[in-house]
Amino acid sequence: MNRETSKLTSGRIILSLILYTTLRTTMLRTLFLTAALGISSAFAAEQPNVIFILCDDLGWGDLGISYQNERDTELKHATPKLDQMAREGAQLRAHYCPAPVCAPSRASLFTGLHQGHATIRDNQFDKALPDDHNLASTLKAAGYQTALVGKYGLQGKQGDSPEEWPAYPTKRGFDDFFGYVRHVDGHLHYPAHHWELGHDETHRTPKEVWHNEKEISKQLSKCFTSDLFTAYAKKWIIEQSKESSEAPFFLCLAYDTPHAALQLPPCPYPEGGGLKGGVQWLGQEDKMINTATGEIDSYVHPDHQEWSDLAQRQGGMIRRIDDHIGDLTQLLRDLGIAENTLIVFSSDNGPHKESYLQGGNYQASLFQAYGPYDGIKRDTLEGGIRVPTLAWWPETIPAGRVVGGHSQFHDWLNTFLEMAGAPLLAQSDGVSLLPLLTGKGEQTPPVTYVEYSQNQNSPRYKDFTPSNRGHKRGQMQVIFLDGYKGLRRNIKSADDDFEIYDVTTDTHEANNLAGTSDKFTRLQQKMKDTVLQLRRPNSSAKRPYDKAPVPAIADAETSDGLKVRHLRGEFPWVPAFQQAKSSAAEGAPSGETAAAVEQHGYLEVAMDGKYTFEVEAPDALVLKLHRILLIDGDSPASDGGPHKATIKLKEGLHPISLSYLTKGSEAKLSITGPGETRLCH
Repeated sequence: MNRETSKLTSGRIILSLILYTTLRTTMLRTLFLTAALGISSAFAAEQPNVIFILCDDLGWGDLGISYQNERDTELKHATPKLDQMAREGAQLRAHYCPAPVCAPSRASLFTGLHQGHATIRDNQFDKALPDDHNLASTLKAAGYQTALVGKYGLQGKQGDSPEEWPAYPTKRGFDDFFGYVRHVDGHLHYPAHHWELGHDETHRTPKEVWHNEKEISKQLSKCFTSDLFTAYAKKWIIEQSKESSEAPFFLCLAYDTPHAALQLPPCPYPEGGGLKGGVQWLGQEDKMINTATGEIDSYVHPDHQEWSDLAQRQGGMIRRIDDHIGDLTQLLRDLGIAENTLIVFSSDNGPHKESYLQGGNYQASLFQAYGPYDGIKRDTLEGGIRVPTLAWWPETIPAGRVVGGHSQFHDWLNTFLEMAGAPLLAQSDGVSLLPLLTGKGEQTPPVTYVEYSQNQNSPRYKDFTPSNRGHKRGQMQVIFLDGYKGLRRNIKSADDDFEIYDVTTDTHEANNLAGTSDKFTRLQQKMKDTVLQLRRPNSSAKRPYDKAPVPAIADAETSDGLKVRHLRGEFPWVPAFQQAKSSAAEGAPSGETAAAVEQHGYLEVAMDGKYTFEVEAPDALVLKLHRILLIDGDSPASDGGPHKATIKLKEGLHPISLSYLTKGSEAKLSITGPGETRLCH
């Protein structure tokens, strides 16, 4: 920094920003999107449909094409339909969940925020999804019909009905919901039945299934949930293709299998698939679907006849999911919409080791569900966080594509927005993965980050490296940086070293590279700095590094003032400038032109200490420091401020960006702290 030409202001600085008044209601913002993006009924037909299929505790190694096919044993999963899907599309072989358990993973998927920013962390099951932009609400604003079928678990703990649950799916952007609301209900796969084999009362008694405002479990005799959810999803897709042919659709199909109670289907899978075969919705009480026949928890697949009971049960659920995938892809072909539909198939975390059977002792090692890696659900080793992920979009994603680059759940929101022709969300931690999927264009590097806390130990499976067997989990954190994985377990302070692994070759995380050379000593410090520069504390999930000051970057030559650029047009949310397809014009917009504006550069801090940022504006804004989402003033419920945040900073330069929507009024940013500060570029 050129300190001779720099003039620091002391104590309090006030930056007046031109911030124009924008009408704020969600309804009007939806209307604005049509004008801003040209989304009309004619254009909407070109927007691809999106189906996101999320399995519960399916391991990276559970798929045939990723691992099972190469195992030298008779006891292995066959997934022919998923293998075919992979051959016809792309395998994302280094895709990661946000945390190795379901609630935080689903929250990060929906909100586009990694676990350094999400409000649902650790084991916070049934905590309410915040009233903010999410996958469903943003795609709905872009003209999509939206549905969630299957497991939810983010409704809010208070209440017992859709009217009382604060974050019921239809209150979070989904036009239609069919499935389990509560987390624990998703542990059983026959909601209408008492299950005598359950090891406790919770896992024996019937469970509620909701369809929008109605509880319908008593109508679901002999319905196995993955059959039920697939049949309803097929029914809904058919209705969209016939009744709303001009509108694209977004469907999140969230299976509750193969996790929890190891229950078998009641009958063989019907032959064929699509419109005339496979599972079918009948809509008759006590015969809701065509597989509601036979005896519950009884059908063993012919390929599994010689297996143990536990193997038959786990294998049966995975083979059933494989059947569902073939059924759904055939439906899209039958309807003539396969080429205009993206399917993403994934899992919320690594494989489980529960059975919920009386005397059951299932272990993930039975099928090596973690693949060539160490770790299972609740571990931040690769087996716990690397999840099986496929993307299928005929004629757009090249067949047989294998993607090795890192990516994570929070990237899907901006990916789907780009597909929809909508502006990407500045609030999100994610980037669009379209270049990664299609092989076309330049991929913005994703941020892959995990944090999670759980006070048990990793299992002692014999195929794990010895140093990972029985390792204390505690507070855990993962960052991928410069081609390496940084891993901390049982963290006590911000000064704890990361274990550093090259997981492309060291799949068992056995060779810790930390401290082995100057290169890794420098990388160690970079990892410690980076994790503090991309997250913010959350009082409901305290971390040992929450109070550590945010490190500055290296000095640079600077000039006074922030740089300014803008994008003209009306926007339904603050757009991500770094990923905007149209070029941003330098400088502020003239007159009262509707636009999004970004002011970016550095904040220079003269001494260590706590600094408070306050922004007051009549409309949407996002303030980021480094990659920290410091102030999120872009939720639909936001009134423009004042917004305030306090953060502990180290002396030096800190990248800063303030993005906002403008149409006439002035906003103010003030920064107070113990030392002199300066905004510069």
